[in-house]
Amino acid sequence: MKSVSRIVLLAVLAILIGGGVFLATWDIPAPLATIEKVIPDDRFRR
Repeated sequence: MKSVSRIVLLAVLAILIGGGVFLATWDIPAPLATIEKVIPDDRFRR
């Protein structure tokens, strides 16, 4: 039973490390759509 828990622990660590490496090296594309939003002056203090 101890060897099974060790294998599960190693699998979880491998998944976490692999996910971290994937997120660190993933080249996320920048958004293509231009967003323009009009903010009324009433929302700002003077």
